[in-house]
Amino acid sequence: MFALKRYTEDLINLLFPELCNGCGKLLYHGEKQICTKCLYDLPYTDFHLYPDNLVAKQLWGRLPVDAAMAMLYFKKETKVQNLIHGLKYDGKTEIGTMLGKLLAQKLTESELYASIDLIIPVPLHQKKLRLRGYNQSEYIAQGLAEELAIALSTKNLTRNKATESQTKKARYTRYENMQTVFSVSNAAEIANKHVLLIDDVITTGATLEACGNALLNHGIKKLSIAAIAFAE
Repeated sequence: MFALKRYTEDLINLLFPELCNGCGKLLYHGEKQICTKCLYDLPYTDFHLYPDNLVAKQLWGRLPVDAAMAMLYFKKETKVQNLIHGLKYDGKTEIGTMLGKLLAQKLTESELYASIDLIIPVPLHQKKLRLRGYNQSEYIAQGLAEELAIALSTKNLTRNKATESQTKKARYTRYENMQTVFSVSNAAEIANKHVLLIDDVITTGATLEACGNALLNHGIKKLSIAAIAFAE
């Protein structure tokens, strides 16, 4: 039975070869989404081990977080961009689940994330959700929640209005633009809990700041943040 299953898998791989989403090369038997070499060579930040990392510093004075990190450095024309692009724009949601599980492995190495009660992904506005068909951060959060066996909430935090890119705006302008963007529908679900907010890529931090403030204003005990990548 095992030999037949292996033969069937090999035949499928021969007819429909799976390629690494990082480098584009053929995946070997047992590899999923990303090859072993790419997995080893990814630019890991190790931010989860250091409370005063670059992500945390970016949020200092803006958002009271218990811990903040991103797993990878993000740069254009790299394997990390290939992974994020495949997840966000090519419908490869399985990349998100895989990255979420990888992120979970990192977080288990740090005491800073040992008391998480609830995982919440950064939501998309309904218009963008209809266009894309899914929320990429939700798939990351699903993989993370499954690996850590922690509750996941995907409907409570909502995005009320779409906003254009905040990257090139001044800090105060970003703050003003984002203040009324997010809302909480069920405060009881998050009350007195340590919430882990999940995003795909951190750039200016404006979205996380707005999401975090919405959660803090509805009675959470602690807020921590984790993302797949950080764009310096």
